[in-house]
Amino acid sequence: MIKFYRPAKSYIFLDLLILFLSFYVVLDWFPLTTGTPFEKYSWPTFFYTIAWVLISYLFRRFKPLRKQKYFDATLRLLYSCEVIFIFFALIIHLFYKSYSGYVLLTVTIGVFVVNYILLSLYFAYRVAVNYNDISVKPTEERLNAKVKSANPLDDESYSQRCQAIRSHSAVSVLDFLKKHVDLRSGNTFVYISTDPDNLQMLPNYQYSTIIQLERLNNMRGINKKMTIINEKLADDGIFVCCFESKSTRKYRILKRNILGLNYIIYTFDYLFKRVMPKIFLTRKLYYFITRGTNRIFSKAEVLGRMYCFGFKVILDRKVNNLNYVIAQRVKQPEPAQKRIYGPLIRLRRLGKDGKPFEVYKMRTMHPYSEYLQGYIFEKNSLKEGGKFNKDIRVTTIGGFVRKYWLDELPMIFNLLKGDMKLVGVRPLSAQYYSLYTKELQEKRDKFKPGLLPPFYADMPKTLDEIQLSEMNYLLSCEIRGVVFTDIKYFFVILKNIFFKKARSG
Repeated sequence: MIKFYRPAKSYIFLDLLILFLSFYVVLDWFPLTTGTPFEKYSWPTFFYTIAWVLISYLFRRFKPLRKQKYFDATLRLLYSCEVIFIFFALIIHLFYKSYSGYVLLTVTIGVFVVNYILLSLYFAYRVAVNYNDISVKPTEERLNAKVKSANPLDDESYSQRCQAIRSHSAVSVLDFLKKHVDLRSGNTFVYISTDPDNLQMLPNYQYSTIIQLERLNNMRGINKKMTIINEKLADDGIFVCCFESKSTRKYRILKRNILGLNYIIYTFDYLFKRVMPKIFLTRKLYYFITRGTNRIFSKAEVLGRMYCFGFKVILDRKVNNLNYVIAQRVKQPEPAQKRIYGPLIRLRRLGKDGKPFEVYKMRTMHPYSEYLQGYIFEKNSLKEGGKFNKDIRVTTIGGFVRKYWLDELPMIFNLLKGDMKLVGVRPLSAQYYSLYTKELQEKRDKFKPGLLPPFYADMPKTLDEIQLSEMNYLLSCEIRGVVFTDIKYFFVILKNIFFKKARSG
């Protein structure tokens, strides 16, 4: 039975526009046997358009996109294209052989590709502005979360624990754990299971230390597990886990295989284990095939998850080719257990009058990197240009994107909204803003931030030089006026970009 619904008129209009453009391109640009393609295909175009609208309506394509999911919307588009192609291909084959199946195929593929690209862009934007949309009930406030007393292990039990750790991991891992945690304590819990639900049976606040021996790479529901461990640990409790990092995995694969073949194997491994889980269409297929085991994680992603779910990293050490992390429980976890990371990201920055606003950029960092700014600041100094040294949050592709300014293109949307202007001081995070002098903070608050900061006019190398550059720009705005100053800086910035190769990162 057909379920009638109110279609989105804008969606129908966009479809009609795509259809007419596809027909125009094929009939005008492609080599055809007829000398009058527009005249010959006028009626077929009309009937194809009517059929397209009807079939798309039946497949519920015209429901408002805000009420659809990416995977379902893509399947509806694919089914509509398949049905309409088969329908008209049969008509051409049975009754109208003078018409070209090539034209039908090319138009249908063109309509699908354009629609698919627009769908992907829309849902990428939706993910960027709602990447925290899947939440769980926040953990209730803890009362009297002190560790419960327990007797130390006797010699036999302690020996069995050490033997289990040595058998599952290695002697070097056992030595590492002996050095940094109390394995003899009855308040230390060691486990290997990959099922986070098993942790639910643990009593609250019984343990001051929980050690996970199995690699995080082989676990599904990592966020759920970290939430449960946060809940079960006593205040200031310790959580120990391990994982194989992306860089270690790359080194292992390249070293193990024959030169030439090793890069082919690594490429396919990376695409399958790292890229497929991140793409809308392939995510479900990936988890169906692998059950979520042997996944690839970057170091930044794992450490970021730790901070997201209420832990502070105390120690990160590589042992037996695995990264072992010792983290302390310091707060309640974030309320979101599943975060979706698309190609766009929304970042909170400070604007005019010190008011926060959302900046749109292309994602150049690993997932969960937004939780690591304080960690990176503690571990690394600033390099020339005010960026962090050895910033593990930036991906390889992200470095390339930053180098050529591609990551800042979405900020044009902020320009259109009026949050920013073309030339002005860069919008800063609260963490970075706090590094500036009080005088400069007060000056910055008087003006809107800009897409093109004075940084690219003066090319400063240190944080002090960056502050001096911004102060000179802001003083010029006060004395000579914003319009005159922005025009002057705009042409200097363009000269540096095109002739001195100034870059964003």
